[in-house]
Amino acid sequence: MIQVKIITPVGLYLETEAEAVHVRTVDGERTLLPNHMPIVAMLATSRLQLKIKGEYQDYAVSGGILQFQDNACRILCDAIEGKSEIDLKRAEEARKRAEARLAKIDSETNMERAQIALEKAINRIRVGQ
Repeated sequence: MIQVKIITPVGLYLETEAEAVHVRTVDGERTLLPNHMPIVAMLATSRLQLKIKGEYQDYAVSGGILQFQDNACRILCDAIEGKSEIDLKRAEEARKRAEARLAKIDSETNMERAQIALEKAINRIRVGQ
């Protein structure tokens, strides 16, 4: 088993045991199983999956860092939501706002920030459905 600890700026989000941890890093997809070699990886805004009692539980994670060593997995992230916590209506509204900001090209629009907001909203929608 893997001891998983997920920490956000507001504190400990989740501490559990998992049979597997599936993430998307900036280098690609990875599945960590017990006794995996030590690794440190930057997480992409994506779906995080924890296999607990034979079933995968989905989470929307907005980037972060993962450290795995000695069957302990620590994930530090800005924000995370479990599938059941995602408000699809709110996520859809955030997607529309981000798309509107991207469509409006002017000197006041921070395009990089709008693109990140769009990626996060789309990720939340995908995980929540």
